[in-house]
Amino acid sequence: MKVLAAVSGGVDSAVATARLVDAGHDVTAVHLALSAKPRTHREGARGCCSLEDANDARRVADMLGVPFYVWDVAERFAEDVIDEFVAEYQAGRTPNPCLRCNERIKFAAVAERALALGFEKVATGHYARLIETSAGVALHRAVDEAKDQSYVLAGLTQEQLQAALFPLGDSTKDQIRAEAAQRGLLVASKPDSHDICFIPDGDTAAFLGDRLPVRSGVIEDSDGNEVGRHDGTWAFTVGQRRGLGLGRPGPDGRPRYVLDIEPAHNRVVVGSRAELAVDWVLGEQTRWFAPPDLPQRCAAQVRAHGRRIPAVLERADDRVEVQLLEPEYGVAPGQLIAFYDGDRVIGSARVSQTAAVATSA
Repeated sequence: MKVLAAVSGGVDSAVATARLVDAGHDVTAVHLALSAKPRTHREGARGCCSLEDANDARRVADMLGVPFYVWDVAERFAEDVIDEFVAEYQAGRTPNPCLRCNERIKFAAVAERALALGFEKVATGHYARLIETSAGVALHRAVDEAKDQSYVLAGLTQEQLQAALFPLGDSTKDQIRAEAAQRGLLVASKPDSHDICFIPDGDTAAFLGDRLPVRSGVIEDSDGNEVGRHDGTWAFTVGQRRGLGLGRPGPDGRPRYVLDIEPAHNRVVVGSRAELAVDWVLGEQTRWFAPPDLPQRCAAQVRAHGRRIPAVLERADDRVEVQLLEPEYGVAPGQLIAFYDGDRVIGSARVSQTAAVATSA
């Protein structure tokens, strides 16, 4: 099989590529240049996509004896991932740029180009499993639950899954590092990247502050009392506890959390952790890997490494209502909510509204 392997310069994509070569596939490695002005070195485990990463990816390809190319997708990445990230925060929502990168860059722009060039599959180092079924390809959680990345792939389409390969899904991270060392790959002990790749210092508020205007407004408690001021609602996200600038806890002596963000009124609402609890979610932009038979019991997950919560799905026109059978905290509009039947991902939606129905009843 002719396979294009996306090689980031990290240990996971390196081992994934090596396994493809061992399996006898016709492999070509490609490194995605996501920034028009990449940094020279990566700062420890923060970010990725530096010139150092590109050089590491090239060395892996050379060692494995496969062709290597760099594809410049910086312009599309800026438009489809970074610009949307900024716009979502400005609108009071909480985006996940890794989801958008998978949807629009790796398994859209890159996959489309790869298929046009005659490749049959695009492979990555994601920790997830693909299983062929009579209805198409099913996306399952990885064996290593601590590293499972099925959540950040849950926004893909059935067509995108059919063009994908995930060679690491049946292995643990420890096994991958051990295998990389055994193969003599220089990236065997390289730290995993974390945080948002285009914000290597991890300071999201500062990143947004450089791109969005200062607009002073109020921070209120859930009773409508002003408890502080802010320079822009975009600096906050639902569930946030640190960096509120209030200088003191709530009246009960406990920390305050962001409950709601209202850009139209330039207001941020804070309150107790108990007030963050929700048990009803309305999802839009639904994606199903196979046509669902609703209502349906499932497990719902709202964060990349969050817990799976028992839930019931109900149809709401072209949207989906999710009744959480246990409360979840800090669910924010703009987040993805993924639905599981056991270890299999059955679909996903974007959170548009939340409520505490049972709590308020």
